[in-house]
Amino acid sequence: MQLQETEKPEFYLKEEHHPEGSTMLGFWLYLMSDCLIFAVLFATHGVLGRSYAAGPSPADLFDLPIVAINTSMLLLSSITYGFAMLQMERNARAETLFWLAVTGVFGAIFLALELYEFNHLIHEGAGPTRSAFLSSFFTLVGTHGLHVTFGIIWLITLMVQVAKHGLTPENKRRLMCLSMFWHFLDVVWIGVFSFVYLMGVLG
Repeated sequence: MQLQETEKPEFYLKEEHHPEGSTMLGFWLYLMSDCLIFAVLFATHGVLGRSYAAGPSPADLFDLPIVAINTSMLLLSSITYGFAMLQMERNARAETLFWLAVTGVFGAIFLALELYEFNHLIHEGAGPTRSAFLSSFFTLVGTHGLHVTFGIIWLITLMVQVAKHGLTPENKRRLMCLSMFWHFLDVVWIGVFSFVYLMGVLG
């Protein structure tokens, strides 16, 4: 009796399995929910940002030159992601992967500097439990850092997909979603830099 051959399962769908516009709409809804999360965290810091509990203030803790370098890393990563999207429109896979890799490097440097700052503050006794100001600071900046971490993981995943399957319509749509997410994180960080760091030190 001849055994019936089983088809090899397909884990990467090549056909369109849902309307194209639904992905972008769903992702916009996700970004709006993220806006609400960060709005709450900004509001919380606005209320607690002066509650030092006789501890150090932002002027005592923050090193603005390092924060400025960190900010430039994230802004540069936004520019390089824009270059990647331009190459994607040209269907230039190698160039797209190159600029995505550069974006990932800038993002990794941003995270490394942020972890260095956190480690320095905790080493100086200014951890998240020291005062309400520091609790709100670590929560807001740490939440943004987690988003950047997930963005880098997503970036690496898409680079593997593009390298393996090319710039298919599905991969282009995923790169567009990540582009929206990455630029959103840049906008949020500009708010963090201005509201938390600059106003904290100079205000």
